[in-house]
Amino acid sequence: MGSILVPLVAAGLRSVLWVLAGIAGLALAAVGVWWALAHTGVLRAFGAALSVAAPVAVLALYATFGMLGPALLSLALWVLAVTAARTALTPGHTASEQSEQAVAEAPHTPWILMNPRSGAGKVGRFHLVEKARAAGCRVSLLDAGQDVAELARQAVTEGADLLAVAGGDGTQALVAEVAARHDLPFVVIPAGTRNHFALDLGLDRDDPAAALDALTHGVELRIDLGYAADRVFVNNASFGTYASVVTDPAYRDAKARTTLRTLPGLLTGEDAPKLRTRADRTHVDGLQALLVSNNPYGRAVDAAHPGRRERLDSGLLGVVCVRVGNTAQAARMVRGPRSAGLIRLSAGEVVVEADTATLPVGIDGEHVVLPSPVVCRSAPWALRVRVPRRRPGTPRAGGAAADWPRVARLALGRLFPGRGQDIAA
Repeated sequence: MGSILVPLVAAGLRSVLWVLAGIAGLALAAVGVWWALAHTGVLRAFGAALSVAAPVAVLALYATFGMLGPALLSLALWVLAVTAARTALTPGHTASEQSEQAVAEAPHTPWILMNPRSGAGKVGRFHLVEKARAAGCRVSLLDAGQDVAELARQAVTEGADLLAVAGGDGTQALVAEVAARHDLPFVVIPAGTRNHFALDLGLDRDDPAAALDALTHGVELRIDLGYAADRVFVNNASFGTYASVVTDPAYRDAKARTTLRTLPGLLTGEDAPKLRTRADRTHVDGLQALLVSNNPYGRAVDAAHPGRRERLDSGLLGVVCVRVGNTAQAARMVRGPRSAGLIRLSAGEVVVEADTATLPVGIDGEHVVLPSPVVCRSAPWALRVRVPRRRPGTPRAGGAAADWPRVARLALGRLFPGRGQDIAA
C-alpha cells in the first residue's frame, strides 16, 4: 500500500496524471524499440532515439516538478511488496527437494566429455581435465565435427556407469538423452558460455570444478527432458525470429550486427514467419516468435529469480508466445502479461506449425531444421542428474506468480479490520 500512498501524499489526485505520464513514456519507448528493430534507415534511427528520449523526458519532467523522489520511492516499495508477497505465499522448500535422493555409492567407471572450446576455454583455465582424471574419470576431448551422441553411446558400450559433460547446453542435451535412454546418472560441469541448465540446477557457474563433487558427495535428482520432434532439449526450443536469425552463418561471429540486419525482414517483411501453435487445447496464431521450455520460466517481473525455472520436474512445458505486428501492438506491450502481444502458457504437448514444409528451430542454442509441424512434448522424470549435495544457487519453488487479489485482501485486512476476513477461506 505504501507504493500507492507515497505519490498520493506527494501530489494528491494529481499523482494519477503523473502515473499516466510514466505509462505514456514507457509506451513511446516500446514504440521506439519496435521501430528500431523492425525498420531500417531513418525510421530505425528515429526509433532508437525515441526509445531513449521518452523515458529520459519523463524522468526530467518528474525532477522538474519534484516528483522524482516520490516516484523512485514508490517503485522501491512496489519491488519490496513483490518480494514480500512471493516469500509469504510460496512454499518453503527447494525445487529439487521433491525428487532428491542420496547417492548410495560413487560410480566405478565415470566418463566425461569435455569441449575445450566452450566458454572461451574454461576447460583449460580451470584445469578440468586434470581434476577429472584425479577423481577417477575417463575424459574424452571433443574435436570439431565429432558426433557427440555417438561418443556417449560408445562410452556406454565400453562400460561407463555415469556420463558427464563439460561444455555448452547443446552438448549437454545430446549426452543427457543417451544417459536417459540407458537410465544412467548424468553430471553437468558448467564449462559453457551461459550455462543456463547449470544455473537452474543450482550449480556454481563461477567454479566449474566444484561440480565434480557430485561424483563422491552428491545427491540425485529426477528431472524432465523436453523433446522437439526427436530432438531433446534441457532448456528450450525457440521458433520464429530468433531461430531464423541464428541460421545466418554470420551470426556466430557478429551476433548484434547480424540480428539488426535480419530482424526487419523477419518482423515486417513479406517473408516474415507467421507461426501457429496448439498448447494442449489452446490455439494461438499470427506469432512472430515462440519459446517452448523444459518446465516454465518465471516471469521477468517476479522478484525471485527472474527468467529462471523454479523447478525441473513438473512434467510441463512452458510456452511464451510473442505477437507484435505493428506500432499499436508494440505500445500495448507495456501491459506485460495482460498484453495480447505476450502470451504465457503451460502444457504437456505443444504443436508448432507454419505455412512452410520445414521450420528453423534453435534447440538449446543450436540451429536445426525440422519438418513442420513440430510436436514438442515433455518426458517427465526421464533424467537422473547427479549434483553436489551443497549447491549455492538452488531456486526456491514458487510455482505460479503471486496471488495479487489475496495480497490486496491481506493489505486491506491490516488497514481496515474486518475486510481481510475472507483470507482464511
